[in-house]
Formats: sequence, C-alpha cells, structure tokens
Amino acid sequence: MPFGRVGNLYFSLFTFHFSLKIRTFVPQMEDCMEKFVEIMDTTLRDGEQTNGVSFVPHEKLMIARMLLMDLNVDRIEVASARVSDGEKEAVKSICRWARQAGMLDRVEVLGFVDGTTSLDWINDCECRNINLLCKGSERHCKYQLKKTLEEHVADIKQSISYAKQLGISVNLYLEDWSNGMKASPEYVFGLIDALKDSGAKRFMLPDTLGILNPQLTAAFVEQMTTRYPDLQFDFHAHNDYDLATSNVMAAVLAGCRGVHTAVNGLGERAGNAPLSSVQAILKDHAHVQTHINEENLGKVSTMVESLSGIAIPPNKPIIGENVFTQVAGVHADGDNKNNLYCNDLLPERFGRKREYALGKNSGKANILKNLEELGLELTPEQTRRVTDRIIELGDKKQLITQEDLPYIVADVLKHSAPDDKVKLISYMVSTAYGLKPMASVKLEVNGAVFEESAIGDGMYDAFIHAVRHIYREKLNRTFPWLTNYQVSIPPGGRTDALVQTTISWTYNEKAYRTRALDADQTEAAIKATIKMLNIIENED
Repeated sequence: MPFGRVGNLYFSLFTFHFSLKIRTFVPQMEDCMEKFVEIMDTTLRDGEQTNGVSFVPHEKLMIARMLLMDLNVDRIEVASARVSDGEKEAVKSICRWARQAGMLDRVEVLGFVDGTTSLDWINDCECRNINLLCKGSERHCKYQLKKTLEEHVADIKQSISYAKQLGISVNLYLEDWSNGMKASPEYVFGLIDALKDSGAKRFMLPDTLGILNPQLTAAFVEQMTTRYPDLQFDFHAHNDYDLATSNVMAAVLAGCRGVHTAVNGLGERAGNAPLSSVQAILKDHAHVQTHINEENLGKVSTMVESLSGIAIPPNKPIIGENVFTQVAGVHADGDNKNNLYCNDLLPERFGRKREYALGKNSGKANILKNLEELGLELTPEQTRRVTDRIIELGDKKQLITQEDLPYIVADVLKHSAPDDKVKLISYMVSTAYGLKPMASVKLEVNGAVFEESAIGDGMYDAFIHAVRHIYREKLNRTFPWLTNYQVSIPPGGRTDALVQTTISWTYNEKAYRTRALDADQTEAAIKATIKMLNIIENED
C-alpha cells in the first residue's frame, strides 16, 4: 500500500531529521581523532553460536591467546556459564593461562540472573568478570521472566551484591535493548536509573535481533550517552540486515566507548560485526584509536576459519582471498602510475600483499607485475604472446595462478607458431554413451590442407587415428609411434586449472618428447602432438 500524504510527510520529516543528525556527526569526527574505543571480541562465546561451530577446549585456548597477544584486543568473552563440563574446562584453561600472562582482567564470561548459580560457576573457573545478562526490553522482562521491572531490578542487584562478595567485576548486558528503545524506552531508562549506581562497570547495548540501521543506532545511543554521560556503554551489533559494521560506526560516533566483534563475523543467524571490518572502518572513517595489531588480522582470521570450518568468502573485505587482487589490466597499469587504483586499505596493513590476477581480463600490466614478482624478463613480443595465451585460457573460465605462469611462458616460447610447418586448422572430438569416440581433423602440412575423420578408444586416440590417416594415406609418410603419455598438474599451482601433458614418441629410431599446457587434458595432448610433428618436419 502506498504511503499516502501522512506517510509521505512522516518519511520527509524522518529523512530531514537524520540528515541533520548526519551533519552533526561530521564535525564530531575531527574530535574523535584522539578518541579511544575498546574492542571486546566474542568469537569464543557468541561466535560459537554459529550453526555447526563448536570449539574444543584446546582450540578455545589457542584462539584466546591469538586474540589477546597477536591481535591485542582489549577484552575477550570466552563462554556462557553453565553450558557444559567441556566449556568449564575450556574457561579454566584460558583463565590459568591469562593469569600467568597477566591478562586475567581481560577475560569475561556471560552469566545469568539466576541467584548464585552462574557466579559460582564463573568463580570456580577463577574468572574475575561476568557479563550479566538482564532484560533490556519490557517484552522480554514481562513475557520471558514474567516479572515486573522492580522485581527484575531486585534480582539483578542481588547478583551484583554476590559478585562483589566473590571479587568478580560486573558488566550488565541489556538483552534486546534495541527493541526496548523502539517499543519501551521508559522501561530501559527505568532499568538504568535503578542500576546506574550499582557498581556495574559497563552497560552493554546489544542489537540482539539485528533490527537497527545506522540512523536508529545513532539516535538510540545518543539518548543513552546524553542521559547518562558518566556511564560507559558498549555496543553489540548483529548483522541480519548486513549493517553490523555501519551500526558500530554510528554507535561510536554517538558516544559508545566500547564495541563487540567476532573474528570473521561469526555468530548466531547472520553473525556479529566482523573484527577486521570494524577495525578498518573505525580507523579510516570514524578516526578513532584502538589497540588492534592490524598486521595479524589475516593470520588470526585464517586460524579461526580452519578451526570453525566456516569458510571466509573470497570477497570478504580485508580478509577475503580476492580483496587485494587486481583483475583488470587497466588497474595494474594505474598501480604502476602513482598507485591510481589504491585506497587506504593497503594490503601491507593487514599482513597481505597485492596480487594481479591472470585471466581473460589481464592486460600487459598484469602480466608484467607477475613476471616481475617471479624475476622473469621477456621482450615486448614475448610478453604479447604470453598475454594472448593467458587470455585464451581465461576465455575458458579457468583461474590462472602466478605459480602457473612459468609453465605458460615455457609452453609459449619453446615453439614459435609463425614458423610452424604443421598447423592445426580445426578439429572436433565427440563421445557418446555406447559409441566409440570420434574425431574430425583439418590439418595444414607445408601449405596443403587435409581433412580426415576416425574413431578410437578415447577422444585423443580418435584424433591420433585421424592424423595418422592423413600422414599414411594422403602424404604417404610414416607416422611417429607414441611410446609414453603422462598427465600432471604443474607443481606449485594452487588450482587444477591447467593440465600438463607430456608425450614420448619414436620416429626413425629416434626418441622425441613434447609437452603442452591447457585447461583441457585432450587439448593439451593435441597441442603436444602438433609440436612433435613440427619438430620432425623441421628436421626432415
């Protein structure tokens, strides 16, 4: 149904309000230059709620060490209390290590308002921080707990009091806070008014169901930071609308002093805000400082990918395999001319390096970049021929890697097509169930063109029979005898895009060996055969 006049008016006022809001953030961004934001990573707790992900205790310890030591995140949330004996073992091992490393104050566990149960569990693990999950929306309090705000506050205060007895620091997690701000802000303010002097160190504002956009995030967080300027707020984003990173930035600009992330964006449903993207956007766009060691982001992301079994999409910003790869030749050319196609996301920042893809879109600049990396020098004519060969392979939708390049160069340069006396004009090979493969071949030998068809035990065998007919019956010549046939993938390649075929022959009591490279095994063998015929023709 269309908006109507009233709806259009509301939408216009809404847009006007947030355009003003955005303008108010522009000068604030300069003020943020010296601002510091805490990063609390929840890969080991919320990230483990990703469907199919379950870290065993030693894996949790490995990831915890990397997060605190290699990445230098400020805090890590490592588990939920009461989950299992295995979880308890993992938390104990992390806390033992963290205490020895002087980092125990940076380890946190999610706990519940359940009297003393969660706190006893956490205390038994020797953890000193609880992220106490309370209800941040009236609906959750009323329908899940079946309690009033006053009753819930009394329970929370009781938990905080017991935590103080145990020497455990408390952060308050306001579950479903975003919906609370939309539907029942008076409940949210009433909850914080009652707890602001309770001794809680931080108030965590989660967008539990991922319903926010940057404008709403900014508006809601600004209400919190304006109303309670002395409290420290964290923002916890979920990525249901693919807005988690943008919402984090909006929350920081609105005054949040801490944000929650997960490595590779792991988390329930669509996941959490990815640590790598949050770091980049806070530094480059919000202009705030963090303690993150950016150069280790790729290493840690790869480790978590391996242990979680959740693959990183190739186009995932910062950490994806393809994000620092230039495909278009014009981009590689621009990089040679004052880095025209570079932005602030330089791969070296993140322990990566820029690569130049080889394929049908490759230009001379891409080829030269890769040859330079390998220490190979070619003449302009040789570079042109190698480029043509790569484009030919790319048209078959094959991925060509830098490791494949030396083999392509060798394949192209060892045989000079313009001087060939034997040329393959065209060929067709086919096979069908229940029938022998068939080949039709048109071949030029010393300027004369011949055609022949034949069947064989395989497609290449059919091709050889057709060529042999041309040599024996139409040229009245002996055809070389095939003595060995080998197929391999060039060593060092990361993909099976190219196949190398090496064929040994005997002709007039002399041995020959030719090889060729192609994406298709049969075509590689055919090219090796044509090379052999040219060698013999030139010798005769």
